[in-house]
Amino acid sequence: MEKMKYDVHQKPPFWQNLAFALQQVLAIIAGTILVPLIVDPSGAYLSQSSALIGAGVGTIVYLSITKFKSPVFLGSSFAFIAPLTTAVAFGYLGILLGTVFAGVTYVVLAIIIHFSGTNWINKLMPPIIIGPIVALIGFDLAGSAVANVMNTSAGMENYNLLSIAIGLITFFVVVLISVKAKGPIKLFPFIVGMLAGYALACLMTGIGIAANVPYMQIVDFSVFEKVAHFENWVPNLVIVGAFKEGASHFTSALDVLTIFVAFVPIALVSFAEHIADHKNLGSIIGKDLTKDPGLTRTLLGDGIGSVAGSLFGGVPNTTYGESIGCVALSKNASTRTILTSAILCVIVAFLYPIIVFLSSIPSCVIGGVSIALYGFISVSGLRMFKEIDLNDSRNLFVVASIFITGIGGMILNFGSVQISNIACALIVGIITNVLLTPRNKKQKGQNDISQDRTLLESENTIEKEDSEEQ
Repeated sequence: MEKMKYDVHQKPPFWQNLAFALQQVLAIIAGTILVPLIVDPSGAYLSQSSALIGAGVGTIVYLSITKFKSPVFLGSSFAFIAPLTTAVAFGYLGILLGTVFAGVTYVVLAIIIHFSGTNWINKLMPPIIIGPIVALIGFDLAGSAVANVMNTSAGMENYNLLSIAIGLITFFVVVLISVKAKGPIKLFPFIVGMLAGYALACLMTGIGIAANVPYMQIVDFSVFEKVAHFENWVPNLVIVGAFKEGASHFTSALDVLTIFVAFVPIALVSFAEHIADHKNLGSIIGKDLTKDPGLTRTLLGDGIGSVAGSLFGGVPNTTYGESIGCVALSKNASTRTILTSAILCVIVAFLYPIIVFLSSIPSCVIGGVSIALYGFISVSGLRMFKEIDLNDSRNLFVVASIFITGIGGMILNFGSVQISNIACALIVGIITNVLLTPRNKKQKGQNDISQDRTLLESENTIEKEDSEEQ
């Protein structure tokens, strides 16, 4: 674990803090604005601007509840894409109800942990479980990073060697700035890498337009035409739409039950990822966040933050691995920076030209940076392996079960509810660990007794020999 340049409660100088915050915004913005686009491409109920406001508000609420001790940004949760698709059919009120159900689930879990403590969680999810799961989260995101670099997110027909070159150059710039650079610029590898990649992509696109070669046109400048349409400048706030629309899309109480069944199981699954993210972040900054501020506060912050954010953006929030990777990459754990990035998101949401500019950043540039960000997540999980003895066959089977089921993409479908591969890997890993632990614990106890007896006999022999010599 490398020492942070700025700890949780330290305040970077104003301009450095602003740059750090911008780096955080660039890290989370692609995912945050992508969820509403996937769920509601028409923008009738969910929009990019409102999602940014929701993420900013949710993060501020989270920071407040966690007493500014946990430096992570909350952005749109991909886990709730399927439930949100169900909720959109019931209009604005359906979206709000779904997010409230998810948030209340977190609050209930927080209350349970408050009264029962966290020992049962530590026993259920020790380092042998959490380490591989954190690593798996990074591995699972690797496909997205590489698809962005190759420009194949929408299909292999878009495969582009030039995109790969630009993506890799972006990554190499991030690496060189982070490792080789001197002075303040070393703290902002993400920003420098993105600017370098974007400039190169614009240059190639300019040449491609001039030579009429579509293959070289990496940047889509047509998105800037949206700026002229001023109706795009006003964020589509969910709470306003809900007041106007009311419950017109509901026909019976069964509709509420449908939304409940869609959201609550996913919230229970996300609970495990919440723990893994905070264990991961804690290992990076050198603090046990599950103890201080504690899981009760982090869960409350996540749940209440999601509900507060959904009033504006309609999308449940979650702690972002990209934000955690950014903390690791920049060596800045200051919650003042996270607060500034949240405020920036709210401001940017009302400055539509900036949103358009950010959305024009080509996927290969985002992918190049993501190689570093997602890599840091995986490595953070692998660092936890120092506490794991892989010569022990029990540990070997637990880790193997998590990696193979997770990387292999095992999912469970129950009607409209889908249990993700990460959650399946966690469940299989926990069951494997529980099945093997009792026998090994007993054996370990017997071995310890045997070792103690041997040690005692050795000491008695030595004492006897010393006595005889005297």
